[in-house]
Amino acid sequence: MPNRTEDNLQTAFMAESGANRRYTLFAEKAERDGQPQVARLFRAAAMAEAVHARNHLAVIGGVGSIRDNLLAAAIGEHQETISMYPLMIEDAREERNERAEQSFTWANEVEKGHHRMFDAALAAVKAGEPVADATYHVCRNCGHTVSGTAPEACPVCGAKAYEEVG
Repeated sequence: MPNRTEDNLQTAFMAESGANRRYTLFAEKAERDGQPQVARLFRAAAMAEAVHARNHLAVIGGVGSIRDNLLAAAIGEHQETISMYPLMIEDAREERNERAEQSFTWANEVEKGHHRMFDAALAAVKAGEPVADATYHVCRNCGHTVSGTAPEACPVCGAKAYEEVG
C-alpha cells in the first residue's frame, strides 16, 4: 500500500515533468520573440526540473529493465487511448470546446501508434530478437510518429511538418 512519501514522490515527479515541458515551450516562445537570454534562462530551469524528475523517478523505482520499460510504456499508451482521451474528447465535445476536442483527438490517434510501436519492440525483446533499426519522424503539429520515411502529409492532421528524431 502506498504511503504519503511515495504519493509525494509521484506528485513531485509529475509536477517537475510538467515544469520541464512548460519551460521548454516558454524558451521556444522567448527565442521566437527575440529574447535569447530569457530563452536560455527557461532552458536552464527546464534542465533543472528534468534532473528533479529523474531523481524522484529513480527513488520510486520507475525505470526498470528495457523489457519492463517497454511494457510500462505500452500499458500507459493503451490506457490513454481506451480511457483517458475518449472521456476528455467527450467532455470537450459536450462543452463545445473544439480546440480541446481536436487536441485530444489528435493525441488519442497518435498514442494508438505509440502503443503499437512499443508492443512490437516489446515482442522483439521478449523473443530475444533485436528491435528493428529505424529512423523516426514526428509531426510537429500533432505528434504523429512514424518509422522509416515520413509521409508527405500527416494522416492525422494533414500537416506537412515532420521532423526526424535520432
